[in-house]
Amino acid sequence: MTEISEAALVWFAKCSGAVIGSAVSLAYLLPAGRREAAIRFAVGLTCGLVFGGAAGVKIARELAIEKAIGPAETALVGAAAASLFAWWALGIAIRTLADRGWLRLIWGLGEHKGTDDADR
Repeated sequence: MTEISEAALVWFAKCSGAVIGSAVSLAYLLPAGRREAAIRFAVGLTCGLVFGGAAGVKIARELAIEKAIGPAETALVGAAAASLFAWWALGIAIRTLADRGWLRLIWGLGEHKGTDDADR
């Protein structure tokens, strides 16, 4: 019988958590179309894999359960949380930038204040 190393188990847990968190995020707030669904899933998966470890450690410390759960469970919880809230965090950041006019300055996106709809 083959043994799975702890590092492989943590990576599997992190990938599973990222996929689950992305799927829940899509189900919780339905996307407008296929393109948005694919982008949201990719963003959630990426954020879950990148920030899952750190998020898991933070969540475990805040809940005072770091000694009760292992590294795989910590990675699973962190990846799921990071991927679930990635789209929400990006939405808040984009809305804040748009409200301050920074998106228009950087990429030409956002509100065009002082212009008429016919001028666009």
